[in-house]
Amino acid sequence: MSQTFQLNVASRAQTGRSASRRLRKTNRVPAILYGKHTSPESLSVDAPEFTRLLKTIGARTVLVELQQAGKTDKALSFLQEVQRDPMTDKFVHIDFQEVKADEKFEIHVTVRPVGESFGVKNQSGVLELNVHELRIRCLPKDLPEAVEVDVTELKVGETIKLGQLKPIAGVEFLDSKGQPVVSCVEPVAEIVTEVAAPAAVEGAAAAAPAEGAAAPAEGAAAAAPGAAGAAPAAAGAKGATPAAAGAKGAAPAGAAAKAPAAGAKPAAPAKK
Repeated sequence: MSQTFQLNVASRAQTGRSASRRLRKTNRVPAILYGKHTSPESLSVDAPEFTRLLKTIGARTVLVELQQAGKTDKALSFLQEVQRDPMTDKFVHIDFQEVKADEKFEIHVTVRPVGESFGVKNQSGVLELNVHELRIRCLPKDLPEAVEVDVTELKVGETIKLGQLKPIAGVEFLDSKGQPVVSCVEPVAEIVTEVAAPAAVEGAAAAAPAEGAAAPAEGAAAAAPGAAGAAPAAAGAKGATPAAAGAKGAAPAGAAAKAPAAGAKPAAPAKK
């Protein structure tokens, strides 16, 4: 069964955001203790001492006796909730739930797999927790630190449900008997490979038109030298066709006088 731990607490008269902020500046954490038969009581806890307690407890479910200065009686409780600042990760508030030694109470207990699964050892399977906590009802003296689940015979594709767990003396499970607790599944890598293969084929099909489209571009580049070779012919046409020459710009006046008229016979050579 679970171990009981001690924690020193102090009563606080002031409540509210401003009072809680001032309290945190003194390295203390605002807390509250509430129970079924008592009125809620505002408390404060030393932050370093509470940090040490959490490190000692770990993932176990345990009972905590709250020792308040000036009181001889210790309040038996368990950690209901611990609030932290999302930016600094410092403690913001602590909730304690008081219990009675002779009265059953409800609590969430951590699930702890025990042993090496057959599917993990021989079938390359992966152990998967379907739930991390189970809700139980018991007396404080019967509170287990965790619900241990033997997974030695668990194979790939199999699941251990709540109804298959071994009974724990004095403990009553409150969840459905058909609730899956631990499963052995196939490795994720194999599933990813099967999904990635069709994606690769689709990518190759999409790339095919792009490669074919590059061929006309190469042909167009080959045609470019032919177009350059046609340039001299066009230049010769300029000299043979006056209209084409005129299109490029008017010839100089001296050149026009020396050029014979179109269709005129050549002049006779001068007599010596």
